[in-house]
Amino acid sequence: MIANPFFEVSQDLMCIAGFDGYFKRINPAVSKLLGYTNEELFSRPINSFVYEEDKNITEELRKNLRKNLPLLNFENRYQTKKGEIVWLSWTSIPVPESELVYAIAKNVTHKKKLEEERNKLLISLSKINEELQHLTHMASHDLRAPVNNLLAIFSLLDTSTIQDKETENLVNILHSTTEGLKVTLNYYLDAASEKKAYMYLLRI
Repeated sequence: MIANPFFEVSQDLMCIAGFDGYFKRINPAVSKLLGYTNEELFSRPINSFVYEEDKNITEELRKNLRKNLPLLNFENRYQTKKGEIVWLSWTSIPVPESELVYAIAKNVTHKKKLEEERNKLLISLSKINEELQHLTHMASHDLRAPVNNLLAIFSLLDTSTIQDKETENLVNILHSTTEGLKVTLNYYLDAASEKKAYMYLLRI
């Protein structure tokens, strides 16, 4: 049996439940978090406080408890009297001879909200990344073709036939600038591809 002082002051939710699915004993943290009185919590099946979408899986795992299988780090949602959703992480140990379950739960709602925000951020970043990839593809199509055309023209141009030195220098500068533009364009396209791979790794 849990010592009374520890049971009463713990911030974690502590309870003793029967195999019949009802609370037999709870510490103050349970009623404080869920917002129900002890009388309300004792008079209704435990599963009636569980969030609707989690009722089935919770009941299935309670069947395992009745088969003397402990429940470790099981997370489910409960609905408070005000209608708020809270996430709890349970560790439950069955005692078949007395048909009781000793359980302790931690409130992990804050952690779940952080995970949800992180997932939303990743989805947003993924969308931005896809838009950048589309822009990169458009840029590669729109810029590479004229750059390659210019380089093709320069490769056909025989600068030795140009008599005017100033014109020859200008042509050489244009050729060098175009080559540099091609290198820069390839660099940014490669960098965009690396960012795409990084975003994929973040998602997994």
